[in-house]
Amino acid sequence: MNVRRHHISGLALAAVTALGIGTLSACSSDSAAAGNTDKFDVVASFYPMAFLAEQIGGSHANVSSLTEPGQEPHDLEISAQQRAQLEDSDAALYLKGLQPSVDETVEQSGLKTKIDAATLTKLEDHGDVEHEHAGEHSEEEHSEEEGHALDPHVWLDPVKYAEIAKGVGAAFEKADPDHAADYKKNTDALVKKLDDLNTQVADGLKNTETKVFFTNHASFGYFAERYGLTQEAISGVDPDSEPSPARIKELQTEAKADGVTTVFYETLVSDKTAKTLADDAGLKTDVLDPLEGITDKSKGDDYFQVMEANLKALQTALGAK
Repeated sequence: MNVRRHHISGLALAAVTALGIGTLSACSSDSAAAGNTDKFDVVASFYPMAFLAEQIGGSHANVSSLTEPGQEPHDLEISAQQRAQLEDSDAALYLKGLQPSVDETVEQSGLKTKIDAATLTKLEDHGDVEHEHAGEHSEEEHSEEEGHALDPHVWLDPVKYAEIAKGVGAAFEKADPDHAADYKKNTDALVKKLDDLNTQVADGLKNTETKVFFTNHASFGYFAERYGLTQEAISGVDPDSEPSPARIKELQTEAKADGVTTVFYETLVSDKTAKTLADDAGLKTDVLDPLEGITDKSKGDDYFQVMEANLKALQTALGAK
């Protein structure tokens, strides 16, 4: 394979020796280490990036994820062991703006192929859930906030995820030209499946009794925008942020006004606030999975299965006809 290898520095090697070469969790149960294999070694930042790498890389790629199954990706801190394994891989695939620890580590690494998914599609500023709603920002305010308030949850929009897939495929072809034809074929197949998913979701949510849904944190902004819905999040882009009492009261009022039936929570963060809001407002609860990781609690084994489960949950909550 015509891929340039990177040698682990003495310091990193010492860290690995001390800690032992553990396994970075991948989407599959493969226990191969992240680097130093005879395949195209890709370290992905978290599940949506690892899924892309596996689908596009196929049998030629050895994919590992820096984020463990069940770990909330926003909270990830990179260990010395992970830094060492990253240095000894062929490529890193990450989404800048979601995991600061990953951003810093990748930027400081000596990797030749650094694939930032945020550069492969257009990220948007979806505003502050506490004070603004979609469309209330002026163009000037958007420009001022664009550098620090861009929403990274692009993978929940199948169209944007397909755009990223195309960019990742092209990067793989360039980095590992011996298998470029297979990467192109795999990319085309994945994009076709994402196009089909987009059609399925658009058709499934075309006619609903309400267009408003409540989420645990503001992860479905692109999804809502794509399908003509309105996301009202309890907390912001950071799932650990606490909503103010005013925000909770506002949501209770909106639930009555907009015919909201359900408060959605997710599998990787606490459901306490969502269930409290639901109890106080007399609403149901259900899971709407932002697909930041797959666990045994997930309603599906991969991206497509979970997205289809999300569609069914939304159809029920929104009163799809």
